[in-house]
Formats: sequence, structure tokens, C-alpha cells
Amino acid sequence: MVDQIRRSSRAVCSNLAEAWRKRKYVAVFKNKLTDAMQEASETQSWLEFCLACKYIEETSFKELDNEYERIISMINSMERNAGKFCF
Repeated sequence: MVDQIRRSSRAVCSNLAEAWRKRKYVAVFKNKLTDAMQEASETQSWLEFCLACKYIEETSFKELDNEYERIISMINSMERNAGKFCF
């Protein structure tokens, strides 16, 4: 699970970097942001497995889950306002 969490959490950043490079094309920018949100959601699901298997405490889970909700919200806002970021 640790490896899966590492991969999906790193993919959030790499998809954001790709989105930023592709901001010339609104549709591609949005697509990469969607990919980033999906990877963040995958990370959340792995954290839920960790909690269910009692690999992490509930307080740690809640803190991490809330942070990912915040990240997803920010990325979603970027997607809704893509015109502000694209040229």
C-alpha cells in the first residue's frame, strides 16, 4: 500500500506540472487537471484501506483525508476557471 500511495500522490504533482505546460490548450489543461484529481482520489482510497486495516490511526487518516479534499477542491476550482490560467 505504501508504494501505491507514493505513486498516486506523486502523480498528482506530475499531472499538475503537465497541465501547466499544456495551458495553451484549454481542453488538454482541463484533462490533465482531471487526471490530477483522479490520482488524489486514488490516494484517498488507499488511505481508507490503510485505516480499515488499522495501519494508521483515525486522527492521521482524517488529517490526510482533509488535506486531499482541500487539494481536490483547489484543482477543481482551477478546472472550472481554466480561462484564467490558459492563454
